Amino acid sequence: MDIYLNGENFSCDKPCTIQQLIEKMGLVGKRLAVELNEEIKPADQFGIICLNDGDTVEVVQAIGGGQPDDLIIAGKRYQSRLLVGTGKYKDLDEAQQAIEMSGAEIVTVAIRRTNIGQNPGEPNLLDVISPDKYTILPNTAGCYTAKDALRTCRLAREILGGHKLVKLEVLGDKKTLFPDITATLEAAETLIKEGFEVMVYTNDDPIIAKRLEEMGCVAVMPLAAPIGSGLGIRNPYNILTIIENANVPIIVDAGVGTASDAAIGMELGCDGILMNTAIAHAKNPVLMASAMKKAVQAGREAALAGRMPRRRYASASSPLDGLI
Repeated sequence: MDIYLNGENFSCDKPCTIQQLIEKMGLVGKRLAVELNEEIKPADQFGIICLNDGDTVEVVQAIGGGQPDDLIIAGKRYQSRLLVGTGKYKDLDEAQQAIEMSGAEIVTVAIRRTNIGQNPGEPNLLDVISPDKYTILPNTAGCYTAKDALRTCRLAREILGGHKLVKLEVLGDKKTLFPDITATLEAAETLIKEGFEVMVYTNDDPIIAKRLEEMGCVAVMPLAAPIGSGLGIRNPYNILTIIENANVPIIVDAGVGTASDAAIGMELGCDGILMNTAIAHAKNPVLMASAMKKAVQAGREAALAGRMPRRRYASASSPLDGLI
C-alpha cells in the first residue's frame, strides 16, 4: 500500500493503523500530531484508525530551530552515522547485542556468507536483524568479478523483496582485499542502469571516487586501510580530498580498528563510518560497539565545531597583562 507521508511517497503494509505507522517511523513515545487527509486525528484513536492506499499523512513533532544533522542516503534520512556489519561474531545473539548497542540504522549483510534461507530450524539472520527496524544493506563481499557481484545484488533484491540499496564491493586479490577498480566501475554502471542504488567500496583515489559519483553512485566508500586490518586511516589527505570534491555521502569503509580511528575519520569530514571487524573482533564486542557509537558522534561534533588552528609555539590560555 502506498501513501503520501510528509510530502513523500511511502510504502507500508495493509492493513496499517496510524499507530503502526508511527512505530515503523521509530517515533513511539514521542509527542506527535497526526493529520490524515488534512484532518487532525486524536492520539487516543491512533491504534484504531486504518490508513488506505493514496492517503496523505502528516506526522509532525516539535523540534529545536535549524535543520537536523541527519545522514541522507538515496533520499532517506538516518540519525546514526555509524554503519555496521553482521559477520565475524561468535553467534547471532552477540551480533544482535552489538548492533543494538552501536545505534546503527544501516546494517550490511554479505549475502553469500549469511545463513539466510539455509536449513530449516537454523536461526535466520533477518529474525534478529529485522528489516522493519534496520535498513538492510546487501554486500557483495567475497566477489572477485563484476559478474559475481551483479548476480549477488540481483539475488539480494529477490531475497529482500525488490530492495534497491546495495553495497558494491569487487575485490582484486585475496591477500590485500583491495578493490578491483576496473571491475567495480563495470559493475556499478550496470547496477545503476538496472535501478539499483549503489553504495560503492573503492580505494582512496580521489579521481576514481569522483568518477563513481558522476556515474550515479549514491555514496562512495573509500577504504581507510585494508579490510579487517585495524590499521586506521593511513592516508587522511586523500580522504580529505575525496570529501572536498564530493556531492554525495563519503563513508570510510574498512581498516578502522578502534574508537579513535572512527573519530579521526569523522573529524576529517566523513559523512559516516562503516565497520565490522573492529567491533566483532574486540575482546568485548558489545562494549566496543558502544565506544564506536560515541566516537562517531564526538568526531561529527568536532567537525561541525571546527578545531582550533595548529600552532608551532605555545599560546597562553590566560591573558598575560596584569601579572604580578
